[in-house]
Amino acid sequence: MSAGNNGTPLVLIRHGTTEWNTDGRIQGSTDIPLSEVGRAEVGSWKVPAEFRDFVWISSPLSRARETAALLGANSVAIEPRIREMDWDRWEGLTLADLRKNFPAELAEKDAQGIDFHPPGGESPRQVMERIKPWLADIAKAGKPTVAVTHKGVVRAALALATGWDMQDKWPVEIDWSSVHLFAVDAGGRLTTERLNIAMAPS
Repeated sequence: MSAGNNGTPLVLIRHGTTEWNTDGRIQGSTDIPLSEVGRAEVGSWKVPAEFRDFVWISSPLSRARETAALLGANSVAIEPRIREMDWDRWEGLTLADLRKNFPAELAEKDAQGIDFHPPGGESPRQVMERIKPWLADIAKAGKPTVAVTHKGVVRAALALATGWDMQDKWPVEIDWSSVHLFAVDAGGRLTTERLNIAMAPS
């Protein structure tokens, strides 16, 4: 697949499962590797043939880099701008921890949407602003790209593509074991093409 009328194809894949995912802990910028469950999970995935010859890039965090390697990417460029949202002091905590220790801040989360700011960390809006120059670079290069990244970055991309303010439920239910195809136009703007594309059987 090459750049078409809608722009340069961009596939986003979230990394596999980690121990902190299983425990319900916020990971953010903490560099947590895939768990054995996650390695087996990703080992069962197979990127659809139409995307396999794309340029591959990855977040610098090990869980994303390992996911890319397990998916068979031979050459992967590291892109710091697609790292996970930074949750700073809340990293390593669970939702139960937040409810116990930060009830007021947590109560404000849904009302603030993309402007919710964990103490010391980033807001979703800041993640959106962080990836905009990267999207412009994708558009300029014009090369179909697969990016192995994180939930926060996929959320930011979906918000940019749809205008979702994160104050309401997700505009589309996302399957995290699937691939998600966007298009980046010449101005670096995103549109959704096909979401929740199933991994081919391995």
